[in-house]
Amino acid sequence: MTVDAERTGTLHGLVEEQARRAPAAVAVRCGERELTYRELDGRADRLAAVLAERGLGPGGRAAVALGRGTEVYVALLAVLKTGAAYVSLEPTAPDALLRHLLADAAPDVLVTEEEHRVRLADAGGVQLVCVDTAADAKAPFAPPGVGPDDLACVFYTSGSTGLPVGALVEHRNLLAAYEGWREVYGLTAGDRVLQTASLEFDVFTADWVRALCTGATLVVTPFNLTLDRTADLGALPALVTAERITVLELNVRTARRLTALLASTGTGLPGVRLLTVGAEKWYLDEQLGLQRLLGEGTRVLNVYGLAEATVDSTYFDAQGTAAADGAERVSLVGRPFPGTRVYVLGPNGTPAKHGMTGEIAIGGAGLTRGYLGRPEDTARRFVRADFDPDGRVLLTGDLGVLRADGVLEFTARAATVVGPLGAQSPIGVLARVRAAVHAEGALRGHPAVREAAVVEVEPVPGKRQLVGYAVTEPGADGADGWSLSQYLGTELRGRTAPVAVVPVAELPRTRAGKLDRTALPLPAPPEHTAPRSAKAGSRSGKGGGKAGGAGSGDSRFVNGCAAVFCTVLFAAGAWAATYALFPGATDVSGVPAPYDSLFRLLYLCENLAFGAGVVYLASGFEAVQRLGRPRRLSVLTHLSITWLLVNWCPQDNLYRLTRATDWPREAALVFAFNIPLMLAALVLVRFVVWRPPVGKA
Repeated sequence: MTVDAERTGTLHGLVEEQARRAPAAVAVRCGERELTYRELDGRADRLAAVLAERGLGPGGRAAVALGRGTEVYVALLAVLKTGAAYVSLEPTAPDALLRHLLADAAPDVLVTEEEHRVRLADAGGVQLVCVDTAADAKAPFAPPGVGPDDLACVFYTSGSTGLPVGALVEHRNLLAAYEGWREVYGLTAGDRVLQTASLEFDVFTADWVRALCTGATLVVTPFNLTLDRTADLGALPALVTAERITVLELNVRTARRLTALLASTGTGLPGVRLLTVGAEKWYLDEQLGLQRLLGEGTRVLNVYGLAEATVDSTYFDAQGTAAADGAERVSLVGRPFPGTRVYVLGPNGTPAKHGMTGEIAIGGAGLTRGYLGRPEDTARRFVRADFDPDGRVLLTGDLGVLRADGVLEFTARAATVVGPLGAQSPIGVLARVRAAVHAEGALRGHPAVREAAVVEVEPVPGKRQLVGYAVTEPGADGADGWSLSQYLGTELRGRTAPVAVVPVAELPRTRAGKLDRTALPLPAPPEHTAPRSAKAGSRSGKGGGKAGGAGSGDSRFVNGCAAVFCTVLFAAGAWAATYALFPGATDVSGVPAPYDSLFRLLYLCENLAFGAGVVYLASGFEAVQRLGRPRRLSVLTHLSITWLLVNWCPQDNLYRLTRATDWPREAALVFAFNIPLMLAALVLVRFVVWRPPVGKA
C-alpha cells in the first residue's frame, strides 16, 4: 500500500485530497480571516514539522487550546499529520476543569498561543508550543505512516452526569461517521457549514470533519453561542445571511432561543437547507415549530448520539411530519445513520419488543475503543452482544422505545432524572424515570410553561422526591407553583406527581448547555407552602425554591385565626342544636362529681370536633390533594376525615336518648354510625400506605 493510499484512510488524508482537488477554494473563514485549502494544508505541514521536532509522533497525544479563529484547524490537522491524537481544550475553561483534563489526558505537547501561555502552563506543567511565536522547524516534515485504526482524538464527555471522561476515537470511527453524515445530509463542496460549537465539545470536531473532508467552506462564528451566555443571538440570522450558510448545527438550548427569536421577528434563515439540533432532549412540538418557521426549504433534524459512539447515531427528519396530539410529550430521534445500529434492550440485556421501554444500545463502526485510562468503565459500558454483527455495543445509559415503524423515541437519560447510577442499570430505575417523563410532558402541556424539567432531588439525605421546575411566560395566569401542581395532579390522573413545582427564571445549564440537575433549587418545605392566586404566583415565579406558591406568614396567621373562629362558631351552633333537637341528652344532674365535669368536657369536645369537621369539609380538600394521591382516593379521604370529626355529636346524643333494650334503634345506630367509622378508618389507612403502581408510569 502506498503512503497516499494509506493516508486516504485518515482524516487529514481526506483534507489533503481536497487541497489537491481545489487548492484555491476557501477552507476556513472567521470574520475577515480565511484560509484556502492550499494554505490550510501547507501551514499544517509546517506546524507538524515543529511538533515532530518536539517529540510528538505516532501513539502520542497533543492538547490543543486555541481561541476562535482559523489557527485552531491548522493545529488539529498538524497533530493528526504527526500520527498523534489531539485533545481539544477550551482555553477559557475554569482552572479546575483544565487541570482535570490535562492530568487525565497527560499530553506530550500543549499547542496554544501566547495569550493563554501563562495560564495553561500553570494548569498543566506540560511543554507548550505557541503557534504565534514558535520558530519554524529546521528540517522539512516527513509524514509518518498513519492508518484507520490509529487514534485520532480523545473526546471528553460533557460531564453532565459527573467528571468528564475521555473517549478514544480512531480515524476509522470518524471516517465512518463522516460517510453517514455525507449520505444523510447530502454534503457537497458547495456547502458553507457554520461552526457555533466550542472547541472542547465533540460537535466541534463533527463540524470541521463534515466541512473539510467534503471540500466545503467552514465558517466560524466570532461569538461562542455555547459558552458565552451574553452572546447576542440576534446576530445569528444576519451572519447566516451574510455568509450564505447552508448547513448548521445547534444545541437544544440555542435552538429554543432561535425559535423564540424567529417567531417574534417574523424572519427566517434564507439559504439554510439543513439545520440539525442535538445534545439534549428536544421535543417533537419544538422540532415541528422550528420547521414551520423555516419552511419546507430547510430540513430540520433532531440528532442523537454520544461521544463514545462518535457524536451522532440517529436522526429524525421533521419534513413531512404532521403535528399530532401529544407532540409536546415525545422526542423522536428517528433512525440510525448508515453504518450504525441501534437497539433497545430489555431487562435481560437482549433487544426488547417494539413498543417496550429499555436501555438504548449502539453498535457499528462509530463505536470507539473505550475510555482513556478507565478499563473498568470501558468493560461496563462497552459490552459483548451476540445479537450485533460486530459482537460489541455501547450501553448508553439512556432509555428509549423502538416503535413499530422503526423510529426510535428518546425517553430520558436516567442519570439526569435520578442522579448518578453507579453500577446500577438504567432498567433498575425505569419506573421512576417514566414517572418523571410523564410528569414533565404534562407540565410542558400547560399553556403558561415555556420549558420544564422533572427530576428527583434529595432535600435531606436519604429522602428522594420528584420535583418539577418550570420556566413560565411572564405575567401568565396560573403560572405559580401551586397552580401548576394542581394542574399536574389533574393531568396525571393518579400517576405519580411531583411533590412540588418550582417556577424558575431559567433552568440551570452546564457548560455544554445541558440541564445541570445539581444546580436546581430545592423546593420550599411543605409547611412553608400554601395556595396563592395565579397573579401573585407569577410575581414570585422568577426566583428558585418557591414551591407550590408559598404564602406569607401574615396570610397563614389570618387563615388560621379564621379557621379557629369558624370552628368555635359552628361548635356553638352544634351546642344550640343539641338543646333544641336532643333535649335532656346532655343533662348530667344525676351524675356525681367529679364525673359530671368529665362528661361536660366530653360534650364540649364533641361540639368542637363537629365545628372543625364543618370547616375541614369546606376548606380541607386542597390540603389532601396536595399530597399527590389519586383524585378519587383524595375525595374519599377528605369525606372520611370529615365524618370522623362530625359524627360524634349526633351519634352520642342519639345513643344517650335510646333505651338500652330498644334493640331495633340500637342496631340502626350501630350501622348508621359505627360501620361508616370503620370504613372511614380503612380509607385513611389506604391513603397513608398508597404508592404509585410500578406498572404505571
